[in-house]
Amino acid sequence: MPRIAVVFHSGYGHTQRVAQAVAEAAGAELIAIDADGNLAAGGWEALAEADTIVFGSPTYMGGVSWQFKKFADASSKVWYAEGWKDKLFAGFTNSATMNGDKVATMGYLWTLAMQHGGLWISMGIHPANDKAARRDALNYVGGYGGLLTVSPSDASPAEMAKGDFDTARAFGERVAQVTAARTR
Repeated sequence: MPRIAVVFHSGYGHTQRVAQAVAEAAGAELIAIDADGNLAAGGWEALAEADTIVFGSPTYMGGVSWQFKKFADASSKVWYAEGWKDKLFAGFTNSATMNGDKVATMGYLWTLAMQHGGLWISMGIHPANDKAARRDALNYVGGYGGLLTVSPSDASPAEMAKGDFDTARAFGERVAQVTAARTR
């Protein structure tokens, strides 16, 4: 059975809800990066055993959170040993606005995966980009390289758009399908 891990940091709970939706649809293990930028016991081992690693971070000030960056920097030990070489990777981010410079965060996640010698799973879902599209449409935010979601700065995690969760579940299903095809 393919193993998928979703490793993420969430500062206010929004990114955690997205991580949960992706993980549920992918049949993945959730690995949270805590407020100090650390993984719980067994986190590094679970990532080592995973066939696919999905990175998730909010976009803060045009990039990943410092907690995610601390995790990424700590992964240099894995990098040195080529421990994640040829694994599949994917990623997602959330910010308070439609743009929010999410592309910079996604670029960082992709670069981290590439430095580890990984292979990237894209969205594989066309964006909702016609006049009839509404906020709850699948891939309304229009990500190609990874999952992009929005949570207004004054919205609680419970108030996030249904379309973002539908998109997160569709993305998780894609991650599971690609992982299963590769590990046959």
